[in-house]
Amino acid sequence: MIHPYERLTPDLIMEAIAGTGLSPDGHLLALNSYENRVFQVGMDQQTPMVAKFYRPDRWSDEQILEEHEFAALLAAAEIPVVAPWRDSDGRSLFSHAGFRHALFSRHGGRAPEPGDLDQLEWIGRFIGRIHLAGQAHAFRHRPALDVASMGWNAREEVLDSPLLPAHERDGYSDISERILSVVEQRLNQTHSSAIRLHGDCHHGNILWTQQGPHFVDLDDCRNGPAVQDLWMLLNGDRAERTVQLSAMLEGYTLFHEFDPRELALIEPLRALRMVHYSGWIAKRWSDPAFPAAFAWVASPHYWSQHVHDLGHQLEVLENDPPLRLF
Repeated sequence: MIHPYERLTPDLIMEAIAGTGLSPDGHLLALNSYENRVFQVGMDQQTPMVAKFYRPDRWSDEQILEEHEFAALLAAAEIPVVAPWRDSDGRSLFSHAGFRHALFSRHGGRAPEPGDLDQLEWIGRFIGRIHLAGQAHAFRHRPALDVASMGWNAREEVLDSPLLPAHERDGYSDISERILSVVEQRLNQTHSSAIRLHGDCHHGNILWTQQGPHFVDLDDCRNGPAVQDLWMLLNGDRAERTVQLSAMLEGYTLFHEFDPRELALIEPLRALRMVHYSGWIAKRWSDPAFPAAFAWVASPHYWSQHVHDLGHQLEVLENDPPLRLF
């Protein structure tokens, strides 16, 4: 079976970049990316750029362009989001030999310090501004954060995968069904507004510099509850996470109102991400980048621990009250 990215050779990449009207100098550096393929590309007599080759058949052109439009809207509002480069005709999405791609300016930086309250307050201000822009209207083409696609479909990917050991199959099937049923119930019970989100707002998608945070990788932007862009930035025990959330919301609420009912969604969203993560890896396992980057997923220990972790998360959902603000 030929994987789609097997045809993405260095020569083809250079041809694709040159086809946009830019002048690559032949220098190419692969960056850490699994869902897509991302490269730093040297440019003749100018700063290198970052080229992103979208995974074939994942998104439609309309969905990708909606991602680009959202990034451009945020950048125009002076929110530090890395938006795609546009050519003289205003195009941001290009295609070459069956690969759709976009180019971005290169930004340095490091991940924010986990638990740094000053940084979290700063990040919260910008997430509040992202959501202020995002509430104007929903995405028309991009998906919503839902249990069907991110939970039940991911569960089926795992159950259909040879990665799941036979002796863990019944345990995984049972606990994943139980936890997704609870998640579905909680999301239906909590009446939250769906707005345009970053969608995958964790420390790895924020670059910290002396000028503050820069938000990257809107590949998973979608409609959903505001708290989705907040909870993944919390670390530590319950008390620590409460303090961190309060600091983040101190900045956030300067620009956008936060509905405290959404605090009840934090643990259901964590559970949903746990199921989705393993399903995502199982679905992509035929891509050589995944066994290389996630080799431990092929071990029986990973799956026994995963079943255990899902069981623990179900106990949290059933027994622990939501976080409460000071």
